[in-house]
Amino acid sequence: MALTKIDAYEVIYSSNTFVPRIGLKSGGNFIGQLIFRPNGSALPVDSMSGGQVNLFYHLEDYHNAIDLLRNEAPMFLLFSGSGSGFENGIKTTEEPVGEGES
Repeated sequence: MALTKIDAYEVIYSSNTFVPRIGLKSGGNFIGQLIFRPNGSALPVDSMSGGQVNLFYHLEDYHNAIDLLRNEAPMFLLFSGSGSGFENGIKTTEEPVGEGES
């Protein structure tokens, strides 16, 4: 199971036929992207291409993903493999209960 720290991200919200994406970086290099397809559409299998991970989500998940990247630290990219039975995504680390509460 590969777990890579995410240092930075770039939002790519293109016009025309390109779907919204969030590019993930570690150490100044792109390590993958979150790709958001129309709600209800069949999602491709998560994959690795050119050493970068492609994770597919529905557009309704965009706000959850960007919220995590903006507000949680540290964040990690989790990629276990392609196909059924593999869990991939972005994740935080363990946090103490009540963190951030006054």
